[in-house]
Amino acid sequence: MPRAVGVKQIAKNKKAYHDYFILETLEAGIELSGTEVKSVRAGNINLKDSYCAVKDGEMLMYNVHISPYEQGNIFNKDPKRDRRLLLHRREIFRLYGKVKQEGLTIVPLSVYLKNALVKVEIGLVKGKKLYDKREAAAQKAAGREIERTLKERNV
Repeated sequence: MPRAVGVKQIAKNKKAYHDYFILETLEAGIELSGTEVKSVRAGNINLKDSYCAVKDGEMLMYNVHISPYEQGNIFNKDPKRDRRLLLHRREIFRLYGKVKQEGLTIVPLSVYLKNALVKVEIGLVKGKKLYDKREAAAQKAAGREIERTLKERNV
């Protein structure tokens, strides 16, 4: 049976886009058990308040909630367990260096299926201050107002 081709978005961490400036993004694989893969394919994953960190030379993803698969019974794993990300060692150490030196954070931005494999987009991020969030909201509102007036003039 041939594998499905293409990219299908499963979950997006909207809170990360609101709370952080995304400086760099990277694609990583994720180590999952069989029932977790089925649950992710069904869309039962929550990335809110999740983050990544390097521990013992491995990149781990924390606070990601993957709901137990309903038909999984004894094979289900803990929904909040730490999950290993599949990256090259040089990528892990490069990200670790930036986190330690520049005070940045690594956050999962989205989970998607790419050619039938579960992938995670992680981002190297810097926290926004309250005034940055207000400024972004004001720019968004101004953009919507401009679009609205342009639409009214064209009608």
